[in-house]
Amino acid sequence: MLSQPISVTFDIGGGREVSIETGRLARQADGAVTVRQGNCIILATVVANKEPKEGQSFFPLVVDYNEKFASAGRIPGSFFKREGKLSDYEVLVSRLIDRALRPLFPEDYLCDVQVLITLISSDKEVMPDALACLAASAALAVSDVPIKEIISEVRVSRIEGQFVVNPSRTELAKADMDFIIGATSKNLMMVEGEADECAEEDMVKALEIAHEAIRLQIKAQEELRAKKGVTGKRDYTKPVQNEELQQKVAEFAKDKIYQISRSASAKHDRSDAIDTLKDELITSLGEEAEDDVKKLAKKYFDDLQWEVVRNMILDDRIRLDGRALDQVRPLNMEVDILPSPHGSALFTRGETQSLTTVTLGTPLDELLVESAAVSDYTKFILHYNFPPFSTGEVKMMRAPGRREVGHGNLAMRSLKKMMPGNEYPYTVRVVSDILESNGSSSMATVCAGSLALMDAGVPIPKHVSGVAMGLITRASDGKYAILTDILGDEDHLGDMDFKVTGTRDGICGVQMDIKIDGLSMETMREALEQARKGRLHIVEAMYESIGEARTEVKPHAPRMEKLFIDKEFIGAVIGPQGKIIQEIQRETGATINIEEVGNYGEVSIFSPAKEGLDKAVAWIKGIVAVPEVGSVYEATVKGIKEFGAFVEFLPGKQGLLHISEISWKRLETMEGVLKEGEKVKVKLIGIDHKTGKFKLSRKILMPKPEGQKPQSPQQ
Repeated sequence: MLSQPISVTFDIGGGREVSIETGRLARQADGAVTVRQGNCIILATVVANKEPKEGQSFFPLVVDYNEKFASAGRIPGSFFKREGKLSDYEVLVSRLIDRALRPLFPEDYLCDVQVLITLISSDKEVMPDALACLAASAALAVSDVPIKEIISEVRVSRIEGQFVVNPSRTELAKADMDFIIGATSKNLMMVEGEADECAEEDMVKALEIAHEAIRLQIKAQEELRAKKGVTGKRDYTKPVQNEELQQKVAEFAKDKIYQISRSASAKHDRSDAIDTLKDELITSLGEEAEDDVKKLAKKYFDDLQWEVVRNMILDDRIRLDGRALDQVRPLNMEVDILPSPHGSALFTRGETQSLTTVTLGTPLDELLVESAAVSDYTKFILHYNFPPFSTGEVKMMRAPGRREVGHGNLAMRSLKKMMPGNEYPYTVRVVSDILESNGSSSMATVCAGSLALMDAGVPIPKHVSGVAMGLITRASDGKYAILTDILGDEDHLGDMDFKVTGTRDGICGVQMDIKIDGLSMETMREALEQARKGRLHIVEAMYESIGEARTEVKPHAPRMEKLFIDKEFIGAVIGPQGKIIQEIQRETGATINIEEVGNYGEVSIFSPAKEGLDKAVAWIKGIVAVPEVGSVYEATVKGIKEFGAFVEFLPGKQGLLHISEISWKRLETMEGVLKEGEKVKVKLIGIDHKTGKFKLSRKILMPKPEGQKPQSPQQ
């Protein structure tokens, strides 16, 4: 017998109702809910194994967000006509959920957990990414899977000066701030978003508004859980503990780890010293020690290193590489370092290095970004690559992973804020190849991308820089330390990874992950201010490298120009069956793309050589030009008659150059006067308003001989 579904409903503002329901769909999952707003329905399920895999030493959480094309009444456009691997958009939404959920699980919980979130009904005006984490958290809340707290996520955007929670798609298009925030009822857990150079205090205001909305959603989840009768969470097998071994590891290694950590050595030197000490520890256990004991000793060693380094930073205010807490590593940057790309830059910050290139393409190179609800093209593309040699490792080279997609998206969103508008004719692709990594290669990508764009002559008005911040906290005494420009080890050992990008005038992008119970608003304000100082330090060095965008693209870069013509001239430029546009492309070597936008035709002209570009532009301008009486034109003789010559003075526009208007001297015949194909300058002296015929003169442009008698007028 089917159980009755249970649901709760709440208002997110403006009379917009959201409902959460459980007990109807996917009843064999450990937890399953649907979240609905309007016609948007999201199904979220969670299933967790009862026992961890043998020898499991990490928490295997899998979060996948997927959009069914049927949810919007569409068939996928792929060859197979079915959904395949997750798109970049789905990966980014999956990351938003994963980053917020992961800290909720107990540290000693090592069972496999799979959270699947599926868009099963789409609403063009409802943004599903703002509801996806609510659905995932609610599925966990109504299950017996052990989590410490309930969370939720909301989008907060500033639209025409007002902050709006979960705006519609139409409203979002007008926003100058757009953030997705995840939080518990007490603390922030995750922030991701972009802004048009907003102030730090504006961002804090957005976070406060988001937190209030999140508390409402958490209350609804608690109500749903109570209605279902969930009173506790399942027990689980905890890892084996050996206090005696733990004490032995501490006595052997604690002081030595401390000395290595405060030596201010380079990344690999420090890593090698730690590995050597770990080997010495295992050797000290004796050959008779069992493998399980050795494995546990290595875990205690790693835990001890985590504790020692954190205490060193908090108590001694010393960092692993000897820097002050707010100090940025040494910077080095170069532009125009590669001869063939259209723009290039090498950005080095300490032991992190990005080689970034810019390629300029045509409108035909635009990228199709597709989701269930919408399909759109973008002219700005950024790809981020993280090869294994950048960290001195050997790994299989596969397709870009979720990390690469996420880091590239943060850099793309940040730089896109400075990109020119739709009037800029080029499609721009930025590629960041990380050659060396020890902390925040995504921020190196932002800086290198800004430098390379200016080097390529892309007219961005300001540099965008970025810095990664870290946080170390200690609950026992409330001490904390905010770190500027964190190392890879500081990211691993710390409680926060907080990346901020922006210009001299404000924030462009933010990405924050919290590994502890959360972050207070006061600590957030302090971190934002410290990040602003670090960001400005980096951006000033960037201006010294290249102060503004080059006024011209590189000589080997393609030339492009965009023209806007009246819609009525589109047919004239294309010609019957494309005859005219094909002729222009054939004669000039240019590639021409025409798109109707409103009442105008948007003509993009691309050419590998400036000469071909200029010729094509002049040709098209001639087609759409309106002849003006009194204007002078360079005409081409198209035909000779006994009474004069027909000449083309604008593309597609011909007129009669009467024999009496060719020369001040009286001509009895046209023989030998002009020939077909000859270029002559003429002046438009009149238009017959009845017939529309053009009256042209050549002689009016010549000096009139003294005493010359006037000739008979045109017949």
